[in-house]
Amino acid sequence: MFRLFALLLFLSANAASAAPQKVTAIYHATRNGQPFADITETFQQENGHYRLESITTGIGVYGLFGKRRLYSEGEIKTEGLRPVHFELQQGDSAKKAVSADFDWLGLLLSMKTKGQTTTAPLEAGTQDQASYAYQFMFAQPAGDEFNLPVTTGKKLRVYQYRVVERDAVVVTAAGRFKALHLSHAQESGEEKELWLGIEAYYLPVRIRMQDESGAKVEQVLTHLHAE
Repeated sequence: MFRLFALLLFLSANAASAAPQKVTAIYHATRNGQPFADITETFQQENGHYRLESITTGIGVYGLFGKRRLYSEGEIKTEGLRPVHFELQQGDSAKKAVSADFDWLGLLLSMKTKGQTTTAPLEAGTQDQASYAYQFMFAQPAGDEFNLPVTTGKKLRVYQYRVVERDAVVVTAAGRFKALHLSHAQESGEEKELWLGIEAYYLPVRIRMQDESGAKVEQVLTHLHAE
């Protein structure tokens, strides 16, 4: 029932052929108003498959933690991105690496961290921490509320999003964008807002979040190239 419900929450607004073959997006992030990091993301699709890499480089004292790399690869289906493998690496320490593998035939998600593997049922529409934002290029919300299952490689969460505004305006160093404003809140206190650029392939042009510690992080698009 949930699988059917998840599918009904999205419309396949863009076929793979209509979405860019390659995207480079650069973001600047602040933490509690102070420069925090720069993020460079590259997305590429070819022959029904995609690869996505996100590299976060800390600024100032945050640079001491090393670069943070997210990587996702998988297939592109009618309903959008279907991840097959995800990994996250913080710095050079192998102990800080996590990964997730998606078994769509067996409907099983395997998550590995610190040498330990945990599993969870794989629901339709599940994304990973890198792919979820790019999923909107292929499938936009069909209603005012929707659920989005996302794995971090450590755990699987179902985020409950709602549409706040459909014609918001966001001005960044990359330009002026009409945006779809989405928001979700968790019982843990974690909050997140996304502004998806309607004329920028529904990619995030602004992300604002509050983590479990109460820190406020904002990520703003500074450069976008698509071909």
